[in-house]
Amino acid sequence: MAFKLIYSVALLLSLWSTAGCDFFVEGVLQMECHDRYFMIAVDLAATGGPRFEAVDGTGTYAVTEDYAAKCGYSINVLSLLGLVEFRASYFSCHTEKDDGFSFRFNLITTYDGEDAYYALNKTCSPSLPWSPREVTCEVNYMEVSVRSELPCPAGFSEDWSTLEPLYSASTQGWQVTFQNLDEQLPPMNLSKARREGYIFDLAHDRIVFRTPYGQPESYSTEVNGVPVEVVHATVFLRQSWVAIMVDMIAACSMDAGSYHSGYMIWDTPEALYPSLGGTQISLGLNGKLVELAAAEQKGFIMARYNSTVQIGIPYNAEGGYRKSFVNNGIFEFYIFNLYLKQTSVDERHEETALWFHRTLVTPLLPSSLFTEDQTDVAEGAFTVYLGKVPRDVELTSLQLNGQEFEVPFSDANTYTLTEVNHPNKTHSYTLKFSKENAAMLHKLDINYTLKAIPGNDPYYYTVSVKALMAVSPPSFDAGCTASGIDFKLAYRSFDYLWDISIGSDRLTPALAAKHGYTMSNDSHSLLLSVPLFTHGYKYQDITLKGFLGTFTILVRDHNTSEVKTSTIKTCLFNTTELIVCSTNGWMTVVADLAVVLQSGEIPTTHLMNSLCVPKEVDGTRVLFSFPLHSCGSIVKLSKGDVTYQNKIYFVRSENVTEGMTVQCMYPLASLQRLFSIHKFESDKEGFGNIIPFVMPTKDVQTCTTTEMTTTVAPQRTRTPSLHLPSFYPTARYVKVYRVQNKLPYLKKGTKTMQEMWFPRF
Repeated sequence: MAFKLIYSVALLLSLWSTAGCDFFVEGVLQMECHDRYFMIAVDLAATGGPRFEAVDGTGTYAVTEDYAAKCGYSINVLSLLGLVEFRASYFSCHTEKDDGFSFRFNLITTYDGEDAYYALNKTCSPSLPWSPREVTCEVNYMEVSVRSELPCPAGFSEDWSTLEPLYSASTQGWQVTFQNLDEQLPPMNLSKARREGYIFDLAHDRIVFRTPYGQPESYSTEVNGVPVEVVHATVFLRQSWVAIMVDMIAACSMDAGSYHSGYMIWDTPEALYPSLGGTQISLGLNGKLVELAAAEQKGFIMARYNSTVQIGIPYNAEGGYRKSFVNNGIFEFYIFNLYLKQTSVDERHEETALWFHRTLVTPLLPSSLFTEDQTDVAEGAFTVYLGKVPRDVELTSLQLNGQEFEVPFSDANTYTLTEVNHPNKTHSYTLKFSKENAAMLHKLDINYTLKAIPGNDPYYYTVSVKALMAVSPPSFDAGCTASGIDFKLAYRSFDYLWDISIGSDRLTPALAAKHGYTMSNDSHSLLLSVPLFTHGYKYQDITLKGFLGTFTILVRDHNTSEVKTSTIKTCLFNTTELIVCSTNGWMTVVADLAVVLQSGEIPTTHLMNSLCVPKEVDGTRVLFSFPLHSCGSIVKLSKGDVTYQNKIYFVRSENVTEGMTVQCMYPLASLQRLFSIHKFESDKEGFGNIIPFVMPTKDVQTCTTTEMTTTVAPQRTRTPSLHLPSFYPTARYVKVYRVQNKLPYLKKGTKTMQEMWFPRF
């Protein structure tokens, strides 16, 4: 064998002593004698996955999984503790059972691919007396031992018919027969039974029977709804005319446990073995038994119902183990190594002690983190608390408003992160901003990145916290230009809390392109140029000298869309040529007649009703303002639209009358009130245009028309108002057509026109 002695480990292992029942070498090895078994605990990391060999006078025997279940050993890897726990029954195969119980094992560790062997020796002398019958339900085997002092006549079978099938020349010495629910199986000698995985032994005046779970001769049943595995073996010896028979029945609850309302629940039948009354229960975790009253003080519960004993282990019981698990959330599970003794007394006052080793695991349970906003307005610092973080979960990084920060922070002067461990096996993190940074914040979006240790799978926990510190909405700087209004906004770090809108529409690059705005947006500022006559303008005080155009930008709360503030800018613009179609039924026209007049002098002008004359005249320009349903206007209905048309007339000679057709067109669907309550209110945009014309004077119709349309008769009983109101209703669209050619050169079929759009205002 190759030996590679690691000095530090070898030195520690050489310190062991056989004196007493407890032995401990910190960080490497622990050996303990318990009431019914011997235990070795080995550090998993220091030994690199240990293996064991059993040693006796005949040699060494590798303790494999199958060999362990057959010979009374159990190997349990407690990865959460970083330990391997090895348990050996006092009646295990290679135990020397003289004055006490002496154990000899080899511990095999591997370093750099080579094995190192360490001899471990221990003698145990349990002080707890043995009951007449003792049953151990280990995690991988069942073991029964009974006192070999057989009482008389109970040791002799009175039912001789049961011996008849066993009587033959080949049944010399001890034999065993198994019985299941339906039949009794043929007998076999103990050597064959050993080859089948069954062990029978005689030690310390006790007959011992041991079997792994799931043997062919075992059977499963239910007792009061609890799953139970049973092996019923009868060992017998025939000597001359006397037969000795011993029943070796191993029965163990196979309940895997369940989780309910903070408790791990485990059930076992009350009477797996004959009992005159109720059974006595002692229980604990990790091989440490306490009386029931002491266990209940620690939060354990024990209840009896339907001849069943139910044990409840609180999820946070001392001695349990927990582990966090990340899978689209943080989950946790708990592991409990239940150790339980159940004692019953039969009608002959013979005691049966039933010992259970059970590993119980809860399902995955969600772990609920929580955050608390601890921001102090007076202090002016932003503070956020993250609590109930499991001890084995670490914060590795976080994002603050989209900016990534590794943990621990490198700049402690700007942000601080404080970790605190708590007695309930959790810890917390407190994130705090300096006063300078907190003053720039109103809302903090935090994305915590957490990982369960060991493990690499991340879990992202997000929270948004609003500070109580007051911050003002953004405010634009605005300026007038010859062609419109310019707006400028210098961004602040918290301006994402608001939305910029034009009316009810949020300002975006797509909206700006749709309405003809010029928009420039970067991380520092927003520039918006709004040309005159585009969507959003309001117009007032229209004269031939000029008019006022007003544009409004609204600032809304990002979450509620509530208007918080607005920037309103009004500018004075020069009047050239325009037509305004009011939403409540007024038409305002500024027409430049110079394009059709050669002399530059304007003769008398009027609308289709000759009483409707200009409000203002200035050189070649005229200003009309009148209700759509007055001054002889013509109403034309077409598919989907309503057009209000009038004409500006001026007579150049007795034979020729010149002028311009002015009209406003509205979507028919926007004029529902016109047809229901006979009141003009437009919900949709109107379009206006000006069209020059030339016609013989004799064809001029001032009060009626020969067109196949609906004509609004003039009000001859009174003179229409020729003055504009102090406030014009909001005009939504302006559209102008203007003739470019001189009037004498216009001929039928060759007239050219330039279309001038002033879309949406």
